[in-house]
Amino acid sequence: MRKQLETEAIGCYFDAFLTSIEPKNFKQAMTELSWIDEKQEEIHKFERLQVWELVPCPDKVMLIKLKWIYKVKTDKFGGELKNKARLITQGFRQDKGINFEESFALVSRIEAIRIFVANAANKNMTIFQMDVKMAFLNGELKEEVYVYQPEGFFDQDNPSHV
Repeated sequence: MRKQLETEAIGCYFDAFLTSIEPKNFKQAMTELSWIDEKQEEIHKFERLQVWELVPCPDKVMLIKLKWIYKVKTDKFGGELKNKARLITQGFRQDKGINFEESFALVSRIEAIRIFVANAANKNMTIFQMDVKMAFLNGELKEEVYVYQPEGFFDQDNPSHV
């Protein structure tokens, strides 16, 4: 009996997981309200942090396309936690030294983390961990970057602006 219940539970979990399919494109994502809400929230984050403004397209600049990426976040058992929509640039069209300069993300080496933790433990200190949401949007760019308006969020009053 126990084995039968376990098998049925696994089957139910598998079926539930299959119903949470990540959209492959914008059109597929527009069929579910949860994805539409997530895209709207992503745009609101950009607006709250004031990381872009709509301007007339300057002459002789490379415009970078934007793309929506969709991900279903799951817990360790495969249960759906939430949908995430991210707006990314297709920066692979840029040339280093022409369209952008050196770019990198600061990442701590494991050795530095170990030294920090050992020192904190030695001094009986408490360590707190935190996550900065949208941290990459808080950085400063030296150059101006122009992107197309995001798909599904075109400004009807300024359709040619970027």
